Amino acid sequence: MERPAPIFTRSTELQNRLHTMVPGGAHTYARGDDQYPEGMAPIIERGLGARVWDADGNEFVEYGMGLRAVTLGHCYEPVVDAVRDVLTRGVSFTRPSTLEVAAAEDLLEVIPGADMVKFAKNGSDATTAALRLARAATGRELVAVADQPFFSVDDWFIGTTGMSAGIPEGVRSATVRFTFNDLDSLRALFAAHPGRIAAVFMEAATGMVAPEPGFLAAVRDLCTAEGTVLVFDEMITGFRWAAGGAQAVHGVVPDLSTWGKAMGNGFPVAALAGRRDLMELGGLATDDARVFLLSTTNGPETVGLTAFRAVARAYRTGDPVAAMRRAGERLAAGANAAIEAEGLEEYLRVAGHPNCLVFLTRGPDGLPSQEFRTLFLAELLRGGVLGQSFVVSAAHTDADVDQTVQAVADALPTYRKAIEHGSTAGLLEGRPVAPALRTHAAPRRR
Repeated sequence: MERPAPIFTRSTELQNRLHTMVPGGAHTYARGDDQYPEGMAPIIERGLGARVWDADGNEFVEYGMGLRAVTLGHCYEPVVDAVRDVLTRGVSFTRPSTLEVAAAEDLLEVIPGADMVKFAKNGSDATTAALRLARAATGRELVAVADQPFFSVDDWFIGTTGMSAGIPEGVRSATVRFTFNDLDSLRALFAAHPGRIAAVFMEAATGMVAPEPGFLAAVRDLCTAEGTVLVFDEMITGFRWAAGGAQAVHGVVPDLSTWGKAMGNGFPVAALAGRRDLMELGGLATDDARVFLLSTTNGPETVGLTAFRAVARAYRTGDPVAAMRRAGERLAAGANAAIEAEGLEEYLRVAGHPNCLVFLTRGPDGLPSQEFRTLFLAELLRGGVLGQSFVVSAAHTDADVDQTVQAVADALPTYRKAIEHGSTAGLLEGRPVAPALRTHAAPRRR
């Protein structure tokens, strides 16, 4: 049965209203309508499992799953039930709650080598607290950051991106970059800045790039030799690669690690975890000058911690990681088979870690193309699939994957026509999408 074309009348109206009140029209740049084809940016009403419904009543299989924050599926009952129960017992108190004890024990149980934890509400607070600790512990200022997409909204990292307006040069220059999987590039930074690097920040793995054999261990040894704090950002890999993150998979223990996203299955909770001697610099068991580590009104509120505990329980009693892997492998195999059958594998590909897939869109010249990405996104939306990626959850069923593979197959004739014509002209309505972190609003200025 042919699927009726989705309409976005109500969503477009709501999006326009958002732009009059919210800079960028969304509270997260990656959620902005400039990341979607013009006039085809759904405003979501509700979600269940791996599906969402928008303000116009359109139903979509969703990928990305809340910017990778949902691994168990929307409205996962054990999490929702636990949160519903705790709401009857209060949310925020003047003193620590019993949940803070239980949640800390749950998290430290799954993180290799971590002795202490502080909870927060977003990942940026946790990563910036890790940097503050490292600077206090080492008496150094510089931070070496891997060439990976994102670590924090705070000045020390955003100053290195295309959206650095308003950040002093002195702050920007304190962050230096090295290449992941290139130990020599990190060694070169230490040689260029002897005794000045407080911390090395990296994701131990990404959706597209796994660490080469021995790389993480070599970085660990180098940081130890240099007296530098090693920090693993587990925002994406935590509870997606494994409950214990990429460090559990690859067997290398950092000094500090930062967590968020999937640990709450969409509920807001984040954490900084690490070695006792470092973490206690923000505590009371130290004679050193105290670090203002993390001190938030809402960091330990009971809803987020309850959601986390329910997520941790789901990972102890089941295997969401394996379920995601199965769905991702099935999706990649089906989509790529359809693409290869059309002879388009040079221009379109589903790639990456099965639990964190992306689609690669290239133009006639074989180079990454925002225009062709936009064309593909539009065709997926027409096929009932919403997502800037193919990041799965454990809730993605065979039926969800089958619909997605069919949507990919249905998009291929249009994609082929654009490749053959050398352009998306006449096939793509409106302007192409643009990188979320860019210097100017163009090419999607309103």
